[in-house]
Amino acid sequence: MAFTKKQINQILDALKAEYPDAGCALVHMDTYQLLIAVVLSAQTTDKSVNKISDALFKKYPSPAELAEANQEDVINIIKTIGMYKTKSKNIIALAKNLMQNYDGKVPDDYDELIKLPGVGRKTANVVLSVGFGHQRIAVDTHVFRLANRIGLVEEKDVLKTELALMKVLPQDRWTEAHHSLIYHGRNCCIARNPKCDECVIKKLCKYEKNGSR
Repeated sequence: MAFTKKQINQILDALKAEYPDAGCALVHMDTYQLLIAVVLSAQTTDKSVNKISDALFKKYPSPAELAEANQEDVINIIKTIGMYKTKSKNIIALAKNLMQNYDGKVPDDYDELIKLPGVGRKTANVVLSVGFGHQRIAVDTHVFRLANRIGLVEEKDVLKTELALMKVLPQDRWTEAHHSLIYHGRNCCIARNPKCDECVIKKLCKYEKNGSR
């Protein structure tokens, strides 16, 4: 049985109260740094990206410098994160693309963002949400797991989960929900052995009610 609008708002309210400071954990100073950081964060943790981002952006403070970078030099900076060879190639190509096609500026447009090397649906949504203030739902592993585990949606893949969440969540709370679900996924509703006894939404959660533990 699907949640009512009232129940969905109760879930969002409880998560917001539990994580009032929930937001993007990637350290960045502008949309360029945000875009690069999100690309680098694919299949790795935000913490690991934050450890290398300061050195990366000191050497390449704008797309102009990164577009001219030597790939081996970039690899030497980011080699502690996963897929560093592919990511180094992508962010250099991305910077060149920004310089050639967008005057060195990150486009405030979904269709333009996903044309960039290394930028997929999730990355574009994060940049639009965090960088430009749009209401978006970026579905990462946490959001995908929690949305389906809690019972907000019942979908088998990331895209269907995103589209379903857009239908059931209030649009003015999309970004908030994205960040709250991520924080709850990291701190309580972890993949294995979720801390249901500590959960602020356990009275509503379908996982808890079904005794799925």
